[in-house]
Amino acid sequence: MEQSEPTLTSKLAAEFVGTAFLLAGVVGSGIMAENLSEDAGLQLFQNAVATAGVLVALILALGPASGAHFNPAVTLADRLFGGIDTKTALSYVVAQILGGIVGVMAANVMFDLSAVNWSTKDRSSANLVFAEGIATIGLLLVIFGVVRSGKSAMAAFSVGGYIAGAYYFTSSTSYANPAVTIARTFSDTFAGIEPASAPGFIVAQLVATVIGVGIIKVIYPDNAE
Repeated sequence: MEQSEPTLTSKLAAEFVGTAFLLAGVVGSGIMAENLSEDAGLQLFQNAVATAGVLVALILALGPASGAHFNPAVTLADRLFGGIDTKTALSYVVAQILGGIVGVMAANVMFDLSAVNWSTKDRSSANLVFAEGIATIGLLLVIFGVVRSGKSAMAAFSVGGYIAGAYYFTSSTSYANPAVTIARTFSDTFAGIEPASAPGFIVAQLVATVIGVGIIKVIYPDNAE
């Protein structure tokens, strides 16, 4: 039986739920890593592996419903490529931000913390902001490059692999996602970022999105899908 096109409600639900579970995975695994070890390197490894695993599973489960963006940068890129209309794109972004916040609050509560626990972790230095630009460009290259090369079935594993690697090769540990950045201000834990540092990250991510779209168009000039 041919599957019908998901409704906008289904798409938004997928984006909300997917982003919520993604952030629960990011923040929850960070808290668990802090509880299990005092070694910062081991904490980062545990956080990276857990995040990558959750991300792969969520993309496979919810990709057919919404495309599994879970990221305003990905949604903006898709809009610039003409793959999604403006109304839907804006709706996606709202669902992603709200979902991310709910996911972080859930992670806080699961580990017996206050639902809203504002982060005090300073991530405002210029090198970290620059790293967010690099991380975002790389993420978009992986996502749209894999799809445009005709290997969409491998997208989930490619994205998960990239994020796991980018946790280590970027000084910012690769947020690469405005919704993630906003949501992580709600948790003063291993994966948090203070609210004052968030705008710099978000600006870098959005600027990098425009640059990334330009790079992808140069590499795949004849593929408009």
